[in-house]
Amino acid sequence: MTRAPAKPVFLTGASGKLGRVLAKSLSDEGWTLVMTDIVPFPEPLPRNATFTVADLNDGVTILRLAEGCGAIVHLGGVSVERPFEEVLGPNIRGLFHIYEAARREKARVIFASSNHSIGFHERTESIGADTQFLPDGFYGLSKAYGELMGRLYWFKHGVESVNVRIGSAYPEPINARMLSTWLSYGDLSRLVVCAVTAEKTGTCVVWGASDNGRMTWWRDDARAELGWKPTDSADPYAGQLSGAVSGDPVEERYMGGAFCSLGYSRSAPAPAGLFTNGKE
Repeated sequence: MTRAPAKPVFLTGASGKLGRVLAKSLSDEGWTLVMTDIVPFPEPLPRNATFTVADLNDGVTILRLAEGCGAIVHLGGVSVERPFEEVLGPNIRGLFHIYEAARREKARVIFASSNHSIGFHERTESIGADTQFLPDGFYGLSKAYGELMGRLYWFKHGVESVNVRIGSAYPEPINARMLSTWLSYGDLSRLVVCAVTAEKTGTCVVWGASDNGRMTWWRDDARAELGWKPTDSADPYAGQLSGAVSGDPVEERYMGGAFCSLGYSRSAPAPAGLFTNGKE
């Protein structure tokens, strides 16, 4: 068990799948949690935790809930690809409220970013954490925005942030893509503990993937500085999942998988390379 932070930790999106995982694991570490979501918490509250139903669009309530907290673990918002108007409120305006709360409380933000912020990079690439954003939809675009918000608040206000680009956080991998992108619940929990308790973070990015032997897409992040080393792996599932592919050429070409093919309307695949200057 790690030493509990001196101040409470504010956990948004607590009623969701990953929110409930972290609520339990962080409570088991002896942490005091202030939790919120737009829907009620569906389980008995963990010890040393409070819960309030709140909308991320309600900046006054978010500021009030964050009072006295030393870190904000921000999972809240739309978590799948949706039309722009549905993403706009919680993922754009709501994130502003989170960072305003962090600025006022001098709190560190652990932001649940996503591989979908770089989803249109091809699977043949190996990219560092400082790579060009290539979002694969409005959800991924909102995650790129969130990382940029963190940079703004670091350089302008000194607010620290750890952007966790979550790959595929599931109990176990379910298809061939997840042999590269899978993040176990245990590794996620340990990463959040490291992100909250690290002495200093500045504003940084960590690829949210376990120790997968096929995880050759992503490299050069801040895990060493945070003291995080994943211990789980998708490798034992390789035999049963290596052929579990969709057959969709767009989905199988890009890192973002199925999110890339949603609403895809190009008559031909985009040319390789980031900068085409309008030429194909």
